[in-house]
Amino acid sequence: MSNPTPSAPRGGATREILLTGVTGFLGQAVLQSLLETTDDVRVTAIVRPKGSVGGKKRLEGLLRKPVFTSWADRIGKDAVKEAFDRRVEVLEGDLTDMPAMDKTYDVVIHSASSVSFDPPIDEAFRTNVGGAANLYEALRASGQDPHVIHVSTAYVGGISKGLRQEGSLVHDVQWRTEFDAALAARIEVEAESRTPEKLRERMRAARLRDGRIGPKAVAAAAEEARVAWVNERLVDFGRTRAQSVGWTDIYTFTKAMAERVAEEMWAGSGHRVSFVRPSIIESALQRPYPGWIDGYKVADPLIMAYGRGVLQEFPGVADSILDVIPVDFVVNVIVALATQDVSRRGDDAYYQVVSGASNPLALHAMFQAVREYFLEHPLQDDKGKDIVVPNWTFPAFEMVEPKFRAKEIATKVGQGVVSVLPATRRTREWTTTLHRNASGLTTLRKYIELYRMYTRTEMVFDDANTRALRGELPAQFLEGHDFDVTAIDWKDYFQQLHLPAVTELTKAYSRGRAAQQKRANRPPAPLAAAEGAIAVFDLDGTVVSANIVQQYFSVVRATKPRRTWPREIASLLQSVPMYLRADQRNRSELIRLVDRRYAGYSRAELEKLMAGPLGKSVRASIRPEALEVIERHRAAGHRTVLVTGALDVLVAPLADLFDDIVATRMHESEDGVLTGYLATPPLVDEARANWLRKFAVENGSDLSKSYGYGDSMADAAWLDLVGTPTAVSPDLGLYSVAKKKRWAIVEW
Repeated sequence: MSNPTPSAPRGGATREILLTGVTGFLGQAVLQSLLETTDDVRVTAIVRPKGSVGGKKRLEGLLRKPVFTSWADRIGKDAVKEAFDRRVEVLEGDLTDMPAMDKTYDVVIHSASSVSFDPPIDEAFRTNVGGAANLYEALRASGQDPHVIHVSTAYVGGISKGLRQEGSLVHDVQWRTEFDAALAARIEVEAESRTPEKLRERMRAARLRDGRIGPKAVAAAAEEARVAWVNERLVDFGRTRAQSVGWTDIYTFTKAMAERVAEEMWAGSGHRVSFVRPSIIESALQRPYPGWIDGYKVADPLIMAYGRGVLQEFPGVADSILDVIPVDFVVNVIVALATQDVSRRGDDAYYQVVSGASNPLALHAMFQAVREYFLEHPLQDDKGKDIVVPNWTFPAFEMVEPKFRAKEIATKVGQGVVSVLPATRRTREWTTTLHRNASGLTTLRKYIELYRMYTRTEMVFDDANTRALRGELPAQFLEGHDFDVTAIDWKDYFQQLHLPAVTELTKAYSRGRAAQQKRANRPPAPLAAAEGAIAVFDLDGTVVSANIVQQYFSVVRATKPRRTWPREIASLLQSVPMYLRADQRNRSELIRLVDRRYAGYSRAELEKLMAGPLGKSVRASIRPEALEVIERHRAAGHRTVLVTGALDVLVAPLADLFDDIVATRMHESEDGVLTGYLATPPLVDEARANWLRKFAVENGSDLSKSYGYGDSMADAAWLDLVGTPTAVSPDLGLYSVAKKKRWAIVEW
């Protein structure tokens, strides 16, 4: 650890620093550096509670993260914890709802912001601009005069060519006007989304997709689609507004507006502000240890998509400069400004922490370093085979777009075709593949739209002020906090530090997924006993493979002369289209249509059939896997429940397998003849969910400890209530729901 040479803080020997954004990538590193490399600094971090976890607890959680590992290895975990407890405190709150300041600070490091490039416009302004305004307003209200270090971005100057010098931005965009307009956009778009035309359109789409689950599911899906549309519309608002006034995206636009907030509200009142503008921040060169990174950063999704062989080509200008900076260089500039005797003001206090002017990295050079790395250290595909990465030629966007669009159209057509096919193991595999392809194309589209501004830029960021700052710092300080960008060998940096770090993140994810798959493929362990646990089973397509039409024809064959069978079959075939349409609309409608055919049968006759050969046939149709699972639940002491839309008399042969059977009853005449009209609505889709809630209350069941087994989209409503839902040989609708919700999917 180097000995710091701090400037004397105002009002005493201890320098009080207020830090925002401490849980972010840069904020973590700043906190760690201040604690390890200074002795006279105390840090107050603004941290908002998250759920039931308070701000203090969230901050303490940082000690378990890799950012503190190397320091703990050197001096011990207990010593790190002692320094943390002694020198760090929490101001619970959020910049969007700024808490009152109850102490005086010498330095404020404002690094909090939303780093997303495409959030909704109101969220971006509320966080990046409103948060900054709230911070400076609170500082003014407290009557103190700290030095503020305002962290921005080198791309804050917007779309331009040539040298981007340090200093205040020159533009006439009014941040208050833009802030008010951004918040008003939410109101405008929300109102637009609620017009009758828009609502009807979404209800129609939801009914087609989720009608079999039930009306509440349709309403929920329509509302979910409305919210998604609002979000997408507001993202478009932000992107378009930013580009219309000369910025690449809403992130750089709002960061520019936040700089103007600091200039007007703090520097404009005679207070001191230093602006730190890093370019693309990536893994550390040296501190807290070489290669440290906290999750994927700006360029990493693009790099890893290439390494996985997903990104076969990318539009860009091969000799454009990709401005990358290690995170510890940014941290060292911030720590220098926070602790050293530096008094620059005005345009001299804008520090671009960048590499483009002093140590430029051409896009083609970065690509070559990445390609060499993945050729020598290839990632592996799902089958364990090495992935051979492609060679990019950096075509123009106009050349890539038609091919990309053709793939999107082909995938969409494929999804439409598969959606109308019967549910089989093969069609479910096709559904998964097409969904994966669609998601991949969506991601790639996002990458292309996001990164093409950065991979075809002709901007070069000057770092004259940053180099001058370095020249003013004591050699003793620079021993542990240097930020000389000319010392970086980019090829070594990528191949020895950065790429191993980000590929390890990917491999860790893959190992976790493989372990999860391995656990899923293990032989089933005995189920644990749990008080209040029940196991709920659907019948058709789950416990037995037959459906209600097949069940009806079994009754016909057992009760009617053979000569009448062709007529009955013809009648059934003629009704199949009507049945299919009914099933798509509403499962209970299908049940009613089929059950009408039982009109004229006597209950006694059907009971006699079920006590004889037809009952044995029903027992024989039970799927072996279903029987095994039922027995496992019974062995664990779980209450087993069969809930079905089939007639109660037809499921009597299964009575000994379940503790409870809930089936459909039909009206009977006084002499016991079935009328064809149901006594109660069928317990399917949301009706079954409502019944299950009541059953759980009446019987003291704990649904969170319970299990459910169903095969149809109509089962999604009630499966969602149990702690362990399982989709059994599901139709394509339930298959999609199960994949989305990560439910177990089994083939019986």
